[in-house]
Amino acid sequence: MERLMYQFLYFPEDKSGYIPAAFEFLIMLILCVIVFLIFRKISKKQEMKTKEIEARILAERKNTNNQQDD
Repeated sequence: MERLMYQFLYFPEDKSGYIPAAFEFLIMLILCVIVFLIFRKISKKQEMKTKEIEARILAERKNTNNQQDD
């Protein structure tokens, strides 16, 4: 059983085989960070819009309540 598991592991004698994998990993890591930052920026904009809408709705609701009380 253990022999089957180790069959898929490959460690090259020439360690320069790791360079393309490390380069690809670095590119993917940078892309992930960029996408994460974009998502945060979009989320922040949506949060601000939501707060504006909420404030407007609460102000309208307060005005209608004041008008009904008069």
